[in-house]
Amino acid sequence: MAPEPREIPPQLEAARRELLDAWAALGPAWGVSPTMSQVHAFCMVAEGNLNTDDIMAGLSISRGNAHKSIKELVGWGLLRPTRVPGDRKEYFVCEKDVWKVIQIITRERKRKELEPVLEALERCMETTKGLRDSQTKAFRRQLADLQEFAQLADSVMEKVGSKRSGTIVSWAMRLLK
Repeated sequence: MAPEPREIPPQLEAARRELLDAWAALGPAWGVSPTMSQVHAFCMVAEGNLNTDDIMAGLSISRGNAHKSIKELVGWGLLRPTRVPGDRKEYFVCEKDVWKVIQIITRERKRKELEPVLEALERCMETTKGLRDSQTKAFRRQLADLQEFAQLADSVMEKVGSKRSGTIVSWAMRLLK
């Protein structure tokens, strides 16, 4: 059985709410809903594993909204389903290692946002390959600049998404010098 909830000091509850609001504001920047972001933050700062009912009650959201957010977070690899002996409910283990969370988010954003742009740029270059007029030349120069930047971003995201935290920190520190 899951442990019984304990009373939360008001200051801790206020700090949690502030974090949930801040994390929800980040959601659209990740390409996800504010609710999905709040579910993630709620699970990240929880003491133990949570079930759907815990998440619904803690965030005052509907079962459908909780289920959709949980399903998406499981798909990303930020939550993992588990069972508690003696309890029929499904619980969720949240990835709490900050570096792993950053890596997962980076990989997902790369997959969902950057890779489609790179593919579109490549298709546009291929479509206009044989054209020689000035308008097409200007278009292709702009595409080439966009491609160069997108490929750089892709390389950076690939490094962040695949390296250990120490490697990422030392790499970032060299960039900042």
